[in-house]
Amino acid sequence: MGILDTMIPRASALNKTIVLPEGMDPRVIKAAVKAASTGLCKPIVLGTPEEIAAAEAQAGVTLASAQVQVIDYTTSDLLPKLAAAFYEKRKSKGMTEAEALATVKSKRLYFGNLMVALDLAQGMVAGSIASTGDMLRSAFHCVGTAKGIKLASSTFIMDLKAPTASGDTTLLFADCAVNPCPTAEEMVDIAHATAISYRKLIGKQPRLAFLSFSTKGSASHELVDKVRTAAELTKARFAEQGLDAVVDGEMQADAALVPSVGASKNKGGAIQGNANVLIFPDLQAGNICYKLVERLAGATALGPIIQGLAKPVNDLSRGCSADDIFGTICITILQG
Repeated sequence: MGILDTMIPRASALNKTIVLPEGMDPRVIKAAVKAASTGLCKPIVLGTPEEIAAAEAQAGVTLASAQVQVIDYTTSDLLPKLAAAFYEKRKSKGMTEAEALATVKSKRLYFGNLMVALDLAQGMVAGSIASTGDMLRSAFHCVGTAKGIKLASSTFIMDLKAPTASGDTTLLFADCAVNPCPTAEEMVDIAHATAISYRKLIGKQPRLAFLSFSTKGSASHELVDKVRTAAELTKARFAEQGLDAVVDGEMQADAALVPSVGASKNKGGAIQGNANVLIFPDLQAGNICYKLVERLAGATALGPIIQGLAKPVNDLSRGCSADDIFGTICITILQG
């Protein structure tokens, strides 16, 4: 059984509402029908009547068959309420009330994000058509980042084909999709958000290893210094906030994942080969690594999952399937 199979019952029990803005995409139509008919959530699909009809024809199913709510974001009664909320968020940036209304009426991502911001939905999933840049921009403008976190980031759930040497079948990798070269302070936000993600998605204590080409001073370099500083700052933040997580680093990947190596290289360390969350020093390392584990070790990579936002909003790959969208809906529910 894959990790997603264990997550679906947990998500279904929460009875959440998830907004899907891209109602012109037949894949979204299929995913919404599946989510509603299986009881995963109460989906809301955004689209004009013409868009919905065309997408349903391509999908071969109708939203009405599963009693999925549809909102025409261009004419909805919610427009004044959402526009007023958006104006309050952006007026300090020079936005007028008229501009706020025009934006919400013309840009479905903003309409959907504002529904989440006002708790008219508990999460949003989009990006099968929209770009990642548009997704992140609209989320920042409408939802913002979580309390105590200044930086949004991403994580991948790595559902392993075989368990690690310490017995874990699921790891979280971060950040593998959003921040190219985070500073030590930004890595703390990434680690903080990933620890929260692990607890919510996997339901266990996160054990974070900050990865480098050095283990506790075995090499000397400014890149090692950045990772070591990030680990120490993370320990301090977690202790201050009382977060139940184990943090260690800087350390090499084998010391993080192989107990015998960890015991040798990291004597007395908090993590000795039993990490379940890997924090990478930069986007190049993280992106390369998750793809290698996926392609060479047969792992299933679920993500990227956007984290660090005040409310759950997730981006899709433009090459996603209806089943991928369904899985992302499930993850989004558990992030709430």
